[in-house]
Amino acid sequence: MLDFHAEATSEKQGVGFFCDGRVSLVVGTHTHVPTADHQVLPGGTAYMSDAGMTGDYDSVIGMQKEEPLQRFLTGIPSGRFEPAGGVATLSGIAVETDDATGLAVKVAPVRAGGRLEPAVPGFWT
Repeated sequence: MLDFHAEATSEKQGVGFFCDGRVSLVVGTHTHVPTADHQVLPGGTAYMSDAGMTGDYDSVIGMQKEEPLQRFLTGIPSGRFEPAGGVATLSGIAVETDDATGLAVKVAPVRAGGRLEPAVPGFWT
């Protein structure tokens, strides 16, 4: 499994294809927003550009909205970023692997609680 912490989706996709067939999963992190591009690549590697964050989605990447918005609008910091205190959403990814090869058979997003629509992998039931 490879957790690839990068901003650009293109970099994450490139690493996913480079690692295809070598690891069971390449999952991106960093943007805090879950993507809908989960798939098993042709060589058997599960891939998702970003698993998303576990935190309050009524926020700016998990922080109270006021300070980041102030910085976006003025370019001037006026205080510290403070964690948002609302209900958290757990975001992640589930992968079923082949015991013989260690490669992915199925992949699906996981989301529970908070503001985002729940997602439970069908292969969990």
